[in-house]
Amino acid sequence: MTTKNETTQSSRTALTNGFAPVLTRAADAETTRDPSSVMTLLADSDHTGGRLTGYRSTFAEGAVGAPAHLHTAASEAFFVIDGALQALVGEEIVVLEAGDFLVVPPHTPHAFAAAPGRTADVLFVFTPGAGRFDYLRLLGRVMRGEADPQEIKDSSERFDNHYVDSPAWREALAARG
Repeated sequence: MTTKNETTQSSRTALTNGFAPVLTRAADAETTRDPSSVMTLLADSDHTGGRLTGYRSTFAEGAVGAPAHLHTAASEAFFVIDGALQALVGEEIVVLEAGDFLVVPPHTPHAFAAAPGRTADVLFVFTPGAGRFDYLRLLGRVMRGEADPQEIKDSSERFDNHYVDSPAWREALAARG
């Protein structure tokens, strides 16, 4: 298993799966923060043979998570651990409650935020993985004013994160106040 501080690997497991099992202990997980959320980095593509990336985000009440965007190669899965997440899927706005699970396929515009008046604790999984941890670190620096927002725009191909216009999402955000 691979942990932050220790690596052991069975030849058979690596041969069969292309990567060793990954175990991220809560106490050892890297976190990145911005003014309205904490992201706990669990497993990135370089540890999973490119198969997936997983992280957990906790959003403060009213926090906006991501503007409308799509991925050309990755599917993005959302599992709401606690609270509620407001999400754009295509041009439909849905609210995901604790226990709800959503998978957004490639080329589907989507966005998300803590539901109005609520916090949200969400597990995100991308498949295939795409080195998302570097994107999340960059996003945290931009949100804290430590990096230029242009860096996010310039990284769209690298991180398979393509921003799109969504009248439905703009309307949903405007209704939040």
